[in-house]
Amino acid sequence: MQFDDLVLISHNLCPYVQRSVVTLAEKCIAHQRVYLDLGNKPQWFLELSPLGKVPVLQVNGEATVFESAVICEFLDEVTPGSLHPSDPLAKARHRAWIEFGSQLLNDIARLYNAGTEPAFNDGVEVIHGKLQRLEPEVRGPWFDGERFSLVDAAFGPIFRYFDTLDSYLPFDVFQDAPTIRDWRMMLADRPSVREAVADDYPTRLREFLLRRDSYLSTRMV
Repeated sequence: MQFDDLVLISHNLCPYVQRSVVTLAEKCIAHQRVYLDLGNKPQWFLELSPLGKVPVLQVNGEATVFESAVICEFLDEVTPGSLHPSDPLAKARHRAWIEFGSQLLNDIARLYNAGTEPAFNDGVEVIHGKLQRLEPEVRGPWFDGERFSLVDAAFGPIFRYFDTLDSYLPFDVFQDAPTIRDWRMMLADRPSVREAVADDYPTRLREFLLRRDSYLSTRMV
C-alpha cells in the first residue's frame, strides 16, 4: 500500500506517541509530526480524534487512525517485515503484554499524582510488583529474544520515565528484576527509542511533574 502523506499528531511527553514514533523509525516510514498543547486542544483536533487523545495518525489527508496500539499495528502491517511474531499464539501473547504495559503507564500516572506519602508508597509497591510479574516473561536481550518487537516499542517509553523517577523513589523498583534491568538498558541505547523524544524531554518531564502539586513534586523540590 502507498501512503504519500502520513502525519502523526503528537504531544512532547506522551508515552503513547513515543510508541508510534519508535515504530515509525523501526519501519523507516517517512512522516510529519504535529505537536499539540493538550491543555488547549484545537477544535480541528477534537474533530479528528474521537477520544480527544494523542496520538492520531492522518493518512493521505483523509483517513485517521487513533489509539497507539492500533497505529503501531497498522504501520507494521503496511510495510515489509513485521515487528510481531507470525505465530498467532505468540502474537496474542505480545499483544497482551503491550496491554500490560499500558496498565503500567496508568500505575505510573497514579504514582506521580498521589497526594500523600502512603498513596505514593503504595504506588511504588504496585509498580514493583508489576515488574516482578513481568520479569520471567522477558527472554532477553529484547522482550522475546533476539528480535525487536512492538512490545519493545511499548516498553521503551515506560522505562524512560524512571530515568527521572528513580532518584525520588524509596527503593529501586528494578532490584528484583535483573533481566528487565538489562532490557531497560538495551532499550535506552536503541536509536529508535532514544530519538523518540526531543533533547529537552528530561527538562519538560521534570517541569510537568513539579506542576502536579503531588507528594512526588514535594520530593523533587
